[in-house]
Amino acid sequence: MAVLAYDPGAPVTFDPMLTIASLMIAIGGFGAAFALAAGSKHRFASVLAGTMVGVTIAAMHYVGMAAYHISGIVHWEAAYVALSIIHPIVLGIVTLQLSARIDSARAQYTAASALVLAIVALHFTGMAAVSVIPLTVGVTDDAVLQGMAVAIAGVSLFIVGIGAASHMIDQRSRSETTLKLEHMALTDPLTGLPNGRRFIAHLEAELAKARKSASRLAVLMLDLNRFKEINDLRGHQAGDQALKLIASRLERCLGTGELAARVGGDGFAAVKRVTTRTELLAFLERLAETLSEPLQIGDFTADVGASIGVAVFPEDGATQEALVGNADFAMYRAKADPSKTVCFYESKLGDAVRERQILARELSHAVALNQLELHFQVQVSIPQSTVCGYEVLLRWRHPRHGLVPPLEFIKLAEETGAIIEIGEWVLREACRRAAVWRTPYRIAVNLSPVQFEHPDLPRVIHQILLETGLPPARLELEITESAIIDDKAGALHTLRQIRALGIAVSLDDFGTGYSSFETLRAFPFDKIKLDRLFMTEVETSPQALAIVRAVLTLGKSLGVTILAEGVETQSQLEILLSEGCDEAQGYLLGRPRPHDELFTRDGIERPSSSKPQSTGAPVAAERVVA
Repeated sequence: MAVLAYDPGAPVTFDPMLTIASLMIAIGGFGAAFALAAGSKHRFASVLAGTMVGVTIAAMHYVGMAAYHISGIVHWEAAYVALSIIHPIVLGIVTLQLSARIDSARAQYTAASALVLAIVALHFTGMAAVSVIPLTVGVTDDAVLQGMAVAIAGVSLFIVGIGAASHMIDQRSRSETTLKLEHMALTDPLTGLPNGRRFIAHLEAELAKARKSASRLAVLMLDLNRFKEINDLRGHQAGDQALKLIASRLERCLGTGELAARVGGDGFAAVKRVTTRTELLAFLERLAETLSEPLQIGDFTADVGASIGVAVFPEDGATQEALVGNADFAMYRAKADPSKTVCFYESKLGDAVRERQILARELSHAVALNQLELHFQVQVSIPQSTVCGYEVLLRWRHPRHGLVPPLEFIKLAEETGAIIEIGEWVLREACRRAAVWRTPYRIAVNLSPVQFEHPDLPRVIHQILLETGLPPARLELEITESAIIDDKAGALHTLRQIRALGIAVSLDDFGTGYSSFETLRAFPFDKIKLDRLFMTEVETSPQALAIVRAVLTLGKSLGVTILAEGVETQSQLEILLSEGCDEAQGYLLGRPRPHDELFTRDGIERPSSSKPQSTGAPVAAERVVA
């Protein structure tokens, strides 16, 4: 259009084909340059694309000038022509370099200005290069010029319109994609409820409102009670279905100012603005009724139920961390008391209760944080006076409390369900360690009653043996009678599956608890471990000695090995030898120690843990593992 404004002082006509060619060069050249700049990550791509932009501008102009027929002699100044081509190339490179910085609006505007300047500089420098000597005198038909101007303006506006429309579509598409990604990031994919991130964000927003209006806000933590049974008995697919049903019920029972979210596993959380305690109690009753309704999953009905902990702003905490933590504490109290569904946080909670709840949360991450370690306690064959194996004992090296003994955390792990993951880790790590020992000692690993009830236990044990390469004959699993008393038929089936793998099974803590002879008759035990309680009195109490003799006689009659626990004195060891006990373990023979103190990395026994010599005499304390 700028060319149309040029007055050469002579009549002008236009070649339509060359004019169209000029337009096509502009569209094609710019398209190719922008495609190269956008599609290539090479550092010189923008330089090459900028050069293409400059060449395109020059070609567009000079093809257009070729279509511009003047009735006269046209003379071109070579220097100006060269300069008119250099200008758009340099400014084209600047344009593409700046346009690559998509994070800077200023760079984008500067790039657009550089492109305009490239075109303008080319035009005026190029037009300065031309001079015309008219051969005839006349006037160019204004209708021709106006027609050309309208045509060029129409095509230009059409291209600009397409660009604007494309930009709007792109922006809308980006907005929709961003919203979709935000929704995915803040929504639990299984249930469709808000996830933990959205719950915390919502809670923060509600807290800000509550502080301004001096109102109250209730935070609830919910944990399903018998969800694990669905997973164990029916599989994870049934568990997922149960979570979906519970989530849909929660959504239906929510009202204005209420939000429920799934915060992980079978845990949920809720927030509600409240004005009176009656309003809060009504909300809790609604939730409890919703969660207590039986779930119909396929062909079976499950009663799940939930434990609910409640903390209220501002009396139970001023921050989201405090409120969530205190509601969590209250939920654990509800879970520990079968008679309670809902517990309110109490600021006078005892330190022991609070510490226990903190430990429960930290214990669930102990495996992932590599805080668990195994200690090994030697087991000795009394008649041969030789090491015959090691019992594997679990320790928790807590970052604040140091080494935590199992009596303090195993029960906690069983209550929270963490024992399944922990028990599997213990079994795998113990087998992995023992598999590299040069001497093929047997290892004894305790099974929790909660582990033993798991229907997948035999498969897990078999898989671990395959992974670690430990022969089944070197593994002994210890269970207590409490693990089998509730479901004897199921326990017998599990024991038979385990023994079919070639693994030995021992009855731990015999002499305490139930200790019924019916159990020994019905179940295929390979070993009986005599509880340490009898060892503490065997030297002074005739009754304790009589019980030890009776158990040893029973073991011989049944063909079952007897191992005495808690041997701490030489006198106790001599009594066991004289009475014909098979094996023993205790502080006299060796305290539990970390693996690396007993064995080298290659599985070679360290000198301090050498076996006692086979003498047939009573085993001297100093000759067995220190």
